[in-house]
Amino acid sequence: MYAYENERCMFLCLQKNLATYLSDCYDSIAVFLCIHIILRFRAVTAKRNVPALDKYWEAVLELLWPRFELILEMNIQSIRNTDPQKLGVLDTRPHYITRRYAEFSSAIVSINQTFPNERTNTLLGQLQIEVENFVLKMAAEFPSRRDQLIFLINNYDMMLSVLMERAADDSKEVEGFQQLLLARTQEFIEEILSPPFGGMIAFVKESEALMEKGQLDKLKNDEARITQLVRGFSNTWKQSVEVMSQDVMRSFTNFKNGTSIIQGALTQLIQYYHGFHKVLSQQTFRSVAARSELINLHHLMVEVKKHKPNF
Repeated sequence: MYAYENERCMFLCLQKNLATYLSDCYDSIAVFLCIHIILRFRAVTAKRNVPALDKYWEAVLELLWPRFELILEMNIQSIRNTDPQKLGVLDTRPHYITRRYAEFSSAIVSINQTFPNERTNTLLGQLQIEVENFVLKMAAEFPSRRDQLIFLINNYDMMLSVLMERAADDSKEVEGFQQLLLARTQEFIEEILSPPFGGMIAFVKESEALMEKGQLDKLKNDEARITQLVRGFSNTWKQSVEVMSQDVMRSFTNFKNGTSIIQGALTQLIQYYHGFHKVLSQQTFRSVAARSELINLHHLMVEVKKHKPNF
């Protein structure tokens, strides 16, 4: 009888001390680790058919889970209320808030994989949404779309790199940032191709749209425009690619990511020039003398490879 009372008093004392500690604790990772330690202990005792501590485990978890969820909700609210204009000087490099999020989220995701909890996944999903909104709000502070895209790509790439070190490749967080990074990278590629090659790109898109409708003859009187595009590309493409490559490598903090963007831009450029060849091979433009001045596509591909950086 006395032993039972002593054990009961000890359990109540432990619970009281834990409750006191948790009331002033804001270390969500530490709390989450405690939860998973208990889940592991509970699994071991269940496997060994030792039910004596079941009520104690449940009582402790009833203290830990609400505190963990409260801290996570506070983090969500903090990100939601952040004002980008109060965060100092604008910089296109990864922001310290997104880095903290990535490290925090990857830690929680890696721990949660052992004993998945749907409530935790839901809260992490809400936190991710708020961080995505924060990144967009920060990007909107930059005056040019080019700088906005550089900021977004640098932050998405950094968060993805940190998450992939610990989280599974098929986790929601990894998949979400992969999609965002891919979309903004493709937009950035179009953005940097536009100044030096925008005229040719616009002509290809316009021509392909008319070809689908069988109305390509509407451009048969554009010989002067076509001649200018052909000669302009031949005379400036090497210098334009070199300048573009140097600019990209200066803009992105991750050399590997910068290299990938350059390769994507050069691949897209070749595809546009292939489309240019295809359009000018149509009967409508057979009489255009400048067709003979087009760069051979295979030769262009060989030359382009020389401009790919090696990192």
